[in-house]
Amino acid sequence: MAAPVFEEFDPVSDCECPGCRQCRLPPNAPSGGLGAFRAAPRAVIVVAAGAATAVLGAGQAAAAPAALDTPHDQDVPADDQPQTPQGPRAPLHGPRGQAAVPAAGVQVPATTRAEIIDRAKKWVTAKVPYSMTAYWSDGYRQDCSGFVSMAWGLPTNEWTGSLGSFADRITKEELQPGDILLFHNAADPEKGSHVVIFGGWTDGTRTGYTAYEQTPPRARQLATPYAYWTNSAKYLPYRYKGVTPAAAGGAPATPAAGAYPGAGSFGPGANNAHVTELGRMLTARGAGRFYASGPGPRWSEADRRATEAFQLAQGWRGKDADGLPGPATWKLLVTGAGRAVPAAPAAPPASHGVPGYPGRALFRPGAQNAYVTQLGRQLVKKGFGRHYTSGPGPRWGEADRRAVEDFQRAQGWRGGAADGYPGPETWRRLFS
Repeated sequence: MAAPVFEEFDPVSDCECPGCRQCRLPPNAPSGGLGAFRAAPRAVIVVAAGAATAVLGAGQAAAAPAALDTPHDQDVPADDQPQTPQGPRAPLHGPRGQAAVPAAGVQVPATTRAEIIDRAKKWVTAKVPYSMTAYWSDGYRQDCSGFVSMAWGLPTNEWTGSLGSFADRITKEELQPGDILLFHNAADPEKGSHVVIFGGWTDGTRTGYTAYEQTPPRARQLATPYAYWTNSAKYLPYRYKGVTPAAAGGAPATPAAGAYPGAGSFGPGANNAHVTELGRMLTARGAGRFYASGPGPRWSEADRRATEAFQLAQGWRGKDADGLPGPATWKLLVTGAGRAVPAAPAAPPASHGVPGYPGRALFRPGAQNAYVTQLGRQLVKKGFGRHYTSGPGPRWGEADRRAVEDFQRAQGWRGGAADGYPGPETWRRLFS
């Protein structure tokens, strides 16, 4: 006889054993939603091959529901709809914490954008595992809505059905780091409902952004297509009501970001946290396309070009747009004032009548830009898309390189001429 398979279900509501008390959800779970589902009794189901189900223990017989919090690795997003179940509104530290205050009566705590992003990063760094019943050491539930509650510093664990009451609807153009993208499926909250924290645009096209989110198997920071991998049209942007005006700038900031650190912090040879912060603020204001990787602490030509683009967007010229941030540039970035960097114009046609080759630097590991998407789509169109499991998209990956390599080999090229990185001749033939 085949070995039995064991599955474990939720605790009986009146059982006072330590295990059931620990696992039981708080009694204020939303009616008809996830809380009602999780209130099913806990029982051990033994399934033997070809045999009927037998129930062992005190729980009544119940059909096995689909496991809601089964870990599954989403480091590479799946094509199908993500499973993002969540717990209900609850106090900090769960049922044993202080009673939850009704959302309408909560005075939203003030916070800055930098603090929101810093809190989110702490969970990412700690690799906090996803759970809809467990609570992290800071008291917040380890699911998507608990993650946002933690990052915003709310006094309770909220859920996707209540987070909107702490925020105001905004437009895509108004998004800044610390805002959220929220999808609450009111008809069936267990199906697709999810929320992520917006961390800044990844390039000037505003088709991708850095998302901070709590999703199986753990908290993560990931470049994400706008508005999300699935159900994209249903994700709505919101801004937390407690964000202070002093933090209205785009990117997460260091504690000293408000004060101009001095001209000596920038320029050739500079290597410090202020350079990183400058790059993050510039990226959030639409200059991300200048960075093939980073931003980072070492000053580079990418920092100079991104700064220059921001200065030119303000209408400055000459020495006022030299690519080195002065007090005026820094103030606009920190306060969120001034104009964002406009999206890059389309490349002009080359003399041979095909799209102009944008340069080798845009097709390297870490690169993320619209030309990578353009290249990938043309490869698929030409019949060289077998390496793409999703996309193509703006982030250069191994699928892009192998697709280019296949195209180059189809031209009869070998060795260094078929290295998978598009040069001018590869580009000309691909688009001709």
